[in-house]
Amino acid sequence: MPQKLPTLQAVFAGVLAAIVGFTSSFAIVIQGLVASGADQQEATSGLMALSIAMGVCAIIASLATRMPVSVAWSTPGAALLASAGAVEGGFPAAVGAFIICALLIVVAGMVRPFGRAVAAIPSPLANAMLAGVLFGLCLAPVKAVAQMPVSALAIILTWAIAFRFIRLYAVPLAMLVTLAIVLTTGGPVDLSGTDLISRPTLITPVFTLEAMISIALPLFIVTMASQNIPGIAVLRVYGYHPNSGPLFTLSGLFSLLAAPFGGHAVNLAAITAAMCAGEDAGKDPAQRYWAAAVNGLFYVVFGLFAGLVMAFVAATPAILIEAVAGLALLAAFASSMAQATQAAESRDSAIITFLVTASGVSYFGVSGAFWGLIAGGAFMVLSQRKSVN
Repeated sequence: MPQKLPTLQAVFAGVLAAIVGFTSSFAIVIQGLVASGADQQEATSGLMALSIAMGVCAIIASLATRMPVSVAWSTPGAALLASAGAVEGGFPAAVGAFIICALLIVVAGMVRPFGRAVAAIPSPLANAMLAGVLFGLCLAPVKAVAQMPVSALAIILTWAIAFRFIRLYAVPLAMLVTLAIVLTTGGPVDLSGTDLISRPTLITPVFTLEAMISIALPLFIVTMASQNIPGIAVLRVYGYHPNSGPLFTLSGLFSLLAAPFGGHAVNLAAITAAMCAGEDAGKDPAQRYWAAAVNGLFYVVFGLFAGLVMAFVAATPAILIEAVAGLALLAAFASSMAQATQAAESRDSAIITFLVTASGVSYFGVSGAFWGLIAGGAFMVLSQRKSVN
């Protein structure tokens, strides 16, 4: 049966999802790449690679399945990078970890027992680890008020008012206020050395054990547990029943393509998936896949102009970018903490996971995210054995 042309509703929903998805979290992605050792050119390349990879992946997946399969970069993964910091070997070592993570996602999609093993990670522990990862960035708005009170309060007030009335636009509007602050107090953004169309930078990966444990494994876990698996769940809520394995594999392959250019991971989306799969994308559920395809097309466009985004970021005080990123992550932090502590029998294990992860302390060069999962898991096993006895 030939494919019908997209409706105006589907086009509008796709464009809106792309704007919300990009503007609400690109600051987090940039923060994560820079924290893991990327310079401005490498961070620009990473942002470009991720945008194009998730855009093309969404177009292929949606047209092939005729379902609104939305794809996004791993926002929790970027927050993980921001909290873990640089490892020995710098950004090339981080890129090596990105490649390993992508391969693990591919394997999770192709090998069912492996995918089931990932899904078997206790949800309270996975959510607690994610909450611990997000915690440091969520403190950034408070720190920003201490350092730049007038600017930070203007950004936070804008976000709070928009959150109350038009929640989807809260972070984009906060970013617009940040841009206005930069233009009015810091002078014009310097575009003299910026290409109109961004250029990718190929980064030779370095593979180290420290980066594998500190970055690759936690990045894989949070991407699968917090993005890919919920992404499938959102589609099912709206009446779509995709085969999850091929979609995981496809996202892993595009992550693999983006990694040598500085992209950490792409995955199935949840928030933008809801925007593209709901009634706002059209009355006919069978035609809503066009919304996700249009969404992907605009991600590609945004990726081509990643250099302009980075020029703005370079002109902005780092604490303000961190503040916007923290505001964007508050809802995710609240949701993760709520789910982590929901069940009384696993609450203590979840809190241990959260505290170890949030501490930011590393042992043997391995980040707290990994040790948080290990500590919480060990206490959960111990508690279960005690209750059995």
